[in-house]
Amino acid sequence: MRVFRMARRGQPRRRRRGPERAWAEPPVAVRGGRTVDSGGTVRGGSAVRGGRAGRRPGAGRLSRVPRAVLVVLGCLPGLAAVSGLLLCAVGVDRVVAGSARPVAARPASVHQAARPPVVPRSGWLGDGARHGRPPPARYDDRVVAVFVHHTDSPNGYDCADVPRIIDHLYAGQTGPRDWDDIGYNFLVDRCGTIYEGRAGGVERPVTGAHTQGFNHRTAGIAAIGSFTEGVPVPREMTDAIAALAAWKLGLSDIDPRSRVRLVSSNDRSRYAAGTEALLPALAGHSDGYMTSCPGAALAARLPEIRETAARLQGRL
Repeated sequence: MRVFRMARRGQPRRRRRGPERAWAEPPVAVRGGRTVDSGGTVRGGSAVRGGRAGRRPGAGRLSRVPRAVLVVLGCLPGLAAVSGLLLCAVGVDRVVAGSARPVAARPASVHQAARPPVVPRSGWLGDGARHGRPPPARYDDRVVAVFVHHTDSPNGYDCADVPRIIDHLYAGQTGPRDWDDIGYNFLVDRCGTIYEGRAGGVERPVTGAHTQGFNHRTAGIAAIGSFTEGVPVPREMTDAIAALAAWKLGLSDIDPRSRVRLVSSNDRSRYAAGTEALLPALAGHSDGYMTSCPGAALAARLPEIRETAARLQGRL
């Protein structure tokens, strides 16, 4: 199990100008959001030590009788006081024994969503790929947040051409940028089809290269197209993003409407390296980096996407 460090909260930096960029980074310490419950069992024991020989009946119980009860019993006639004292001692023993029973803990509530269909890498990776086999994947312990992006590419594409489009994005990132793989963990087209991006397994917490400073314990979902202000965002696309986010966050029982604590690993992030940031569990790229991504139109749909994802997890 990984140990995570705490960092003090800092102030967001000003937005940078220039082209959007995502980065692959080394692992960083990130504060986890776990709660560890502990408990013990109350055990009753005798107040008298030693063997049973020569031991007075009920002697081990008398020390447990409340002082006020002893005073009252002392006012009773002889035999009545003795009988009452023994009955009271037996009653105390029963109470102590009863308190030793462990209380069953309530099972933790887990909200998960069904896994949506995902087209594997083999569905888009061309024969001329830079890497004949996928590079060794890097993993985190779990995914606690997703970042939504847009590819800032033309919108008027035929969905049948999407594999070629993704292969082109892959070539651009592994060629001029010299990355070992595509940075996004998933890509979604305007018809609502979800594609596997970075290698490593869609069900596993693969470390991506999509949000500088916050690539760890997160997944990057790229909407194929450009969704600046005024550009319509297809319902099929937002529904697919919601279904994907609901499933990935549900694997860690994360509410898509919640906020999570992450620690920045890079000074070029919106937050200085080592700064703890409280970010939406379903965030836009601009929440963690100085950029206009995922575009004003798609960013405006994020509240709706969060609510849809929460419903898919069975949350009220």
